[in-house]
Amino acid sequence: MMKKIEEASSYIREKIEIPPDILIILGSGFSSFVDSMSDPITIDYKEIPHFPQPTVEGHRGKLVFGKIKDRSVMVMAGRYHLYEGHEPQTVVFPVYVSKQLGARGAIITNAAGAINPTYKPGEVILVRDVINFMFRNPLRGPNDERIGPRFPDMSSIADPEWVKKLKGKIDFKEGVYIGVLGPSYETPAEIKAFKKFGADLVGMSTVPEVIAAKHCGLKLIVFSCVTNMAAGITHGRLSHEEVVRTTKMVQGKIEKILKTAVEVF
Repeated sequence: MMKKIEEASSYIREKIEIPPDILIILGSGFSSFVDSMSDPITIDYKEIPHFPQPTVEGHRGKLVFGKIKDRSVMVMAGRYHLYEGHEPQTVVFPVYVSKQLGARGAIITNAAGAINPTYKPGEVILVRDVINFMFRNPLRGPNDERIGPRFPDMSSIADPEWVKKLKGKIDFKEGVYIGVLGPSYETPAEIKAFKKFGADLVGMSTVPEVIAAKHCGLKLIVFSCVTNMAAGITHGRLSHEEVVRTTKMVQGKIEKILKTAVEVF
């Protein structure tokens, strides 16, 4: 994998002026966040070696480099999902590329269903821990010590210092995110089981990227935007259209949180 990381990084370096300090992965419907960046440089995924094109609505498939609060960032406007048929190593590939380019931190966002009945659609939750229910791990197979250790520590997902600084600026709830393979939404029985596991939120992304970020030593913070109540919590039907619609309604809130997280890094 290291050879592919170097090839992608070399291509990107020729296109950008300043290496990124922070990677930001945007969840479903958040892609318009890049419009608030200054001095943007946009590269289509299809132009970058070893970057596939995402297939899900709400994911543009572009890397955008620029500044937020005078800090250099690399923003993924479009992420990969295991349910699209990608291998776990492909899903996390951009995380390793960001590290190779010079990133020190990562902000991962997602759209999630609320298992915790105290959460409401439109709320943004800080993810303090994750549960891998995807039965896939991007670190499976031979390990390259140049990327990270064979057995990375996962005891602290969110960087404590980063969270402490952020709490001084913004009030937010915290919770545990469980990642599932998808693409079918969860059944009410599954949600009941996940609640017993200690999960507050459920979604079909994030966990592979969290593992990769911890593996390569990026400081990390994760946010979930509650787009709907999980199956069985209410009696409504679930749809991707609802997810995208809700994220569009809270664009301003997401933008404020992301900019503040970048500012206090």
